[in-house]
Amino acid sequence: MSKPTVAILGASSNRSKFGNISVRAHYQHGYEVYPINPKESTIEDLTAYKTLADVPETKLNRISVYLPPRILLTVLGEVAAIDHDELWLNPGTESPEVLAELKELGLDAIQACSIVDLGVSPSDVL
Repeated sequence: MSKPTVAILGASSNRSKFGNISVRAHYQHGYEVYPINPKESTIEDLTAYKTLADVPETKLNRISVYLPPRILLTVLGEVAAIDHDELWLNPGTESPEVLAELKELGLDAIQACSIVDLGVSPSDVL
């Protein structure tokens, strides 16, 4: 049985940022994690990818977003091009413009904390 997969858009090497906490939380909960950050080569000892298109998986179970709306708007086309089951907009990533573009692209998004969905509080992630 294969592991569930997640791409973390806005993954960070800064352990105090939610983009890093999410990488650790998903990894600790058995996910194959693909951190996405154009400026990093590794995050938490995992290969970091510059774009979603660089991820070697052909289908992702989850895409979890930690990008400000103005940056997210520039990559939503990339998100639409990737086969995925769930798109999570974590707090602070949504805006009226993002929601309108999601609708235009035919994408459904869960507007909630993907870390909490794992059954853990972000403050409890090791």
